[in-house]
Amino acid sequence: MKKDTIIKLRPVIGLVIFAIIISFMNPRFLTLPNILNILRQTSINAVIAAGMTFVILTGGIDLSVGAILAFTGAVCASLLASDMNILLAVIITLGIGAASGLFSGIVISKGKIQPFIATLATMTILRGATLVFTKGKPITFTGSQYFDAFRSIGSGYIFGVPVPIYIMVIIFALGFYVLTQTRLGRYVYALGGNEEATKLSGLNTDRLKMYVYTISGMLAALAGIIITSRLSSAQPTAGTGYELDAIAAVVLGGTSLAGGAGTIIGTVFGALIIGILGNALNLLDVSSYFQMMIKGLVILAAVLIDRKNK
Repeated sequence: MKKDTIIKLRPVIGLVIFAIIISFMNPRFLTLPNILNILRQTSINAVIAAGMTFVILTGGIDLSVGAILAFTGAVCASLLASDMNILLAVIITLGIGAASGLFSGIVISKGKIQPFIATLATMTILRGATLVFTKGKPITFTGSQYFDAFRSIGSGYIFGVPVPIYIMVIIFALGFYVLTQTRLGRYVYALGGNEEATKLSGLNTDRLKMYVYTISGMLAALAGIIITSRLSSAQPTAGTGYELDAIAAVVLGGTSLAGGAGTIIGTVFGALIIGILGNALNLLDVSSYFQMMIKGLVILAAVLIDRKNK
């Protein structure tokens, strides 16, 4: 097998090897209920990571996704608590997520501020806004006439498979199509590969940046809807650290932090590695403190491998 092929397949190879090792350490790992549980747990991070893939492919970063998840989840729960139509509540929530991402995109493209700083500011603003909106308390909607219908988004099953898994598959299928079959996808890769050349070729790079951050914000809001549905409430501290898990999934999936190289399919496997790692450590009764250390070491290793390949 050629070296280039091995590099492209490294997320798959790593996932398979990791799964085999864990299955020997704990027989419960490969049971169907546990596999479905892993996929359901992974779906939230995977949806956020799909949007993060677009951002990182352009050479950017989005630290605001966890805060967007928390704020939009709180808004959605509040709308449902007031008995707003479920479809309208979801549309408004997704719109707020998209607007939040667009705000970051405008600051980055028009304000010429580094993505790290711009999205850090957005994250801080939205974290504060969430605490103000919720008054630091969870928002429940158990009395809503749409409670059962909305709860099925995060906790329902279709043919024995959790609904969030279907949502994850649909999002990645759409992301794959956009990145491989549309002009927007080609422009995203071009922007990440060489921004100056892309600008000289006549493309509006500022608009492209707005697009990718809008996509990232909207998918973070979708993740907020899923987790709010699953918990039957919106927590003011929801989504803390989710931006780091999403970035880790993208990097583990082989997307370069420098931009211009990577695939959204790789992100799927990266998210699965993160999900399987967490599940395996729980099955092995590893302390949550050690879990954070191990996850950090895995991320560090992925970044070092990325640097070496570059």
